[in-house]
Amino acid sequence: MTSKHLRIATIAGIPISLDYSWFLIFFLLTWSLGASYFPAQFPGWPSWQYWVIGALATILLFVSVLMHELGHATVARHYHIQVGEITLFIFGGVAQLRDEPKSPGSEFWIAVAGPAVSLLLGLVFSGMATVITFPQALAVFRYVGYINLSLFLFNLIPGFPLDGGRVFRALIWAITRNMHKATTIAVNVGRLIAYGFIIVGLFMIFRGNFVNGLWMAFIGWFLESAAIAQSQQQKLRDILSRYQVRQAMSSQTLTIPAHLTLDMLADHYFLNGGKRAYLVQEDGQSSGLLTIHQLAKAAKPDWLHTTAGQVMIPLDQVKSVHPDDDLWTALQKMDRNGVNQLLVLDNDVIIGTLSREDLVSFLQDIQP
Repeated sequence: MTSKHLRIATIAGIPISLDYSWFLIFFLLTWSLGASYFPAQFPGWPSWQYWVIGALATILLFVSVLMHELGHATVARHYHIQVGEITLFIFGGVAQLRDEPKSPGSEFWIAVAGPAVSLLLGLVFSGMATVITFPQALAVFRYVGYINLSLFLFNLIPGFPLDGGRVFRALIWAITRNMHKATTIAVNVGRLIAYGFIIVGLFMIFRGNFVNGLWMAFIGWFLESAAIAQSQQQKLRDILSRYQVRQAMSSQTLTIPAHLTLDMLADHYFLNGGKRAYLVQEDGQSSGLLTIHQLAKAAKPDWLHTTAGQVMIPLDQVKSVHPDDDLWTALQKMDRNGVNQLLVLDNDVIIGTLSREDLVSFLQDIQP
């Protein structure tokens, strides 16, 4: 469990998590299906059956979303792109790819994999609904089949960062041979489509269709926010790719003795020093790295007799970067490994550290 996500499973080495917003949409969708949709489509059943099949249909819907994201993840792995996590949340799901596709072809196939899975699931569930005779099962399969086909069509909309928008970017990328230009074009088209959703939603609200109009406008707002985030990420990548680690790193590596207790470390270093990580030295040699996260993991009553050497990360397990690597590569390495700092090694010699705070300070310094 993290502050935002609840880990529920691991499939093929990929962690599967629920964002806490998922529980809200699970309740709302189950309530909508059980109290309104299924009673209108299949009248005359006991009320408890509507709630049961509403909950079952909701679960199958999110299983379908998970399969959609696993489609993306499987093809991404084929192109040697690591997948950090798949998270289900209020708007569906997202597979967190650790890197951008390296070619228009890989971008295209990764993007179409998800909608292809939704199309297949839609055809399978819809086909089952035509042959099954048990009415409650028919109701569930018909609904899930319809939703999967709707997801397939929705994701084909060329609004970045929807799958259709990524397919569109791949095509522009292949034509222009310029990923930056393709991203800019795809983002702008995505924002136009988002504004279209918002305008249509507001029109529906003014015409009296408040609920559907509100959802339409909300989807447009979400797409607009996502498109802006993608644009900002592209700008950040363009900036950081132009500079090397040696230009932003901190060459002053602060050290602490391995025998220092955690209570002394907290009082005299982390609280007063303002740093989040220190090299741990033992017998005059660096033996590991101790970060504020290692300090927080230790039970506070144990701080009096626990030493830095006992909770540090051994040096051979600390993530590192070369001073000639570009800053975007360094930031990606931090994200992939879930760390806030990297050692900077030149010929296996520690010459400094690079933290997220260093990157922020560097960006502030180079901005006009």
